[in-house]
Amino acid sequence: MWAIVAKEFRQLRRDRRTLAMMILLPVLLLVVFGYAASFDVHNIPTVVDGPLARQAASRLSAPFEVTRVDPAIGLAGAREQLRNGTAVVAVLATSGDVAILMDGTQLFSVQTAERALSRQAIAANSPGGTVQIQVLFNPSLSTSWVMVPGLAGLILVFIGTLITSLGVVKERQNGTLEQLAVMPFRASQVIVGKIAPYLLVAALDLLLVLGVGIGLFHVPFVGNVGTFALGSALFLLVTLGIGILISTLSQNQGQAIQLSFMLMLPQVLLSGLIFPVSSMAPGVRWISYVLPLTYFIDISRGVMLKNAPFSTLLVPLGMLGLLALVVLGLAITRFRSDLAPDVRAAHDEPAEETSP
Repeated sequence: MWAIVAKEFRQLRRDRRTLAMMILLPVLLLVVFGYAASFDVHNIPTVVDGPLARQAASRLSAPFEVTRVDPAIGLAGAREQLRNGTAVVAVLATSGDVAILMDGTQLFSVQTAERALSRQAIAANSPGGTVQIQVLFNPSLSTSWVMVPGLAGLILVFIGTLITSLGVVKERQNGTLEQLAVMPFRASQVIVGKIAPYLLVAALDLLLVLGVGIGLFHVPFVGNVGTFALGSALFLLVTLGIGILISTLSQNQGQAIQLSFMLMLPQVLLSGLIFPVSSMAPGVRWISYVLPLTYFIDISRGVMLKNAPFSTLLVPLGMLGLLALVVLGLAITRFRSDLAPDVRAAHDEPAEETSP
């Protein structure tokens, strides 16, 4: 028994990647997620409609942050500001009455705003009028309305990252990559052939998840299907590219699983799916902006819940397109270098001798 224990320790010592993950990764995750895991929202972007509303808004203190004062914004303009995501709260005043609009897709921000309003003078009364609070896009502040669009993306991350990487690594372990190496295929063609089945399965899973979410949890879908389909396709390309890239960095399925989970955990906790991005420490928040799930959540919630127009989603769509180009480019480059040794090995094999 002691010989087996000593052998395992020697093998673990030689596998430096696994050793580093076992020792350094838990500490790194604790530090990063310790700063990110917070439901407290400290800044709520607020737009104000003109002098009367500004007088009412002057009673507001933190966490409200007035980002725009526009005397001509009006009710329609305020709704558009919330739909575009440029503000979470809008304060409008006419004849002394105050109307406060909130974006219900920003669940924790709205809950923080409601608690703050209950403590601040504007919630009790306004100069000569009443205060009306209206929550848009998610009036009942239903958690499932906010979570289902994000969970759809999380499922795609799981399929694209973990399942794809395991499938390709399995071929390396079985020796079938050598067969691909001697065939007249380019690396890009091999990758397209590899990801096509997973792309189809992931698309079907997405439809299934959305169907269950809409039918069982009554999550609305009020936006443009084409915009959502475009965002989903770009997001799938990124996640599948990450899966292929992981497979080129892994020698076996165990390493592929480790790398996949190492990349999946930040997407779960730092993308805004659970914890608001605005509540994260600045030193951690930048990680959210390089995660594809962050942009898919913006697209899915914007389309499904707010009917956000295409023009307001150009930034997340553009970022997903950029990430797809970068990740797939790296995957093709790594995959080509992976195939090169297999090509040499295949050509260097001695030919079988044939009897005369």
